[in-house]
Formats: sequence, C-alpha cells, structure tokens
Amino acid sequence: MGFVENNLKRGDCARDLPTSSETFEKGWCQNMFAIIESGGKQYKVQQGDVVFVEKLAADEGASVEFKTIAILDNGKVATGNPVDSVKVVGTILKNGKGKKITVFTYKPKKSEKRKLGHRQPYTKVQIESINA
Repeated sequence: MGFVENNLKRGDCARDLPTSSETFEKGWCQNMFAIIESGGKQYKVQQGDVVFVEKLAADEGASVEFKTIAILDNGKVATGNPVDSVKVVGTILKNGKGKKITVFTYKPKKSEKRKLGHRQPYTKVQIESINA
C-alpha cells in the first residue's frame, strides 16, 4: 500500500495528496458533485445533501428535478452538451420562511422614518440522486 491508501479512509477524496490513476480506480474517490441552478442561483450538491433554495411552487414530499450546469465525477469535469442528459432529483422536505430581518430607513432632519420586517421564503430540498 502506498502513501495515499495509508492516509485516507474510504470515501475521502485525495485532492491535496499525491495520487495515481490506480487510487481512483480502486474507488478511493467516489464523490460525484453536480452544479445545479434554482431561483437564479447555483448550488454545488452531492447525493444526500440538504440545501435551502428559493421557494419552489410544489408541496412537501413532492419530487423536483433541477437544471444541471456541470458535473464533477472522479476528478473529471463535464459541462455543456454532455450535462444536458444528467438529471438531479430531489425531494422537498419543507417550505418555510427564514429568520426575520429588520429594515429601517430614515431621512435625516426631515422627521421621516420607516421600520419594516421581512422573512424570505425558502424550500428545503434533499438531493436523492444524480443520474449521469
């Protein structure tokens, strides 16, 4: 066994350690990541992750599919046409509102002020699968 095999547990990824092609073939780095887009934002997800995205128009327990932008699989990055066929599927766990923030505006010397509160709606999603 080499340096990499002695210093990694199964499932860890050898990004900063010296690697060889044999290390990846033996399954030491089996993490598949996807970059998805939802609500005008991009998220890096992996199977089993729980992410908070902008509110989606679906009920709790529903399955939702996300647009995939890029895939990272065993150190290989794919973008463009190969990614169009990849499906990232998640299950909605909860629809809710975030913590309340206070918005206070005023104009000095004019006796004009306004205090508002805002709670941003969100959807909590668990990533079920990345089908490449």
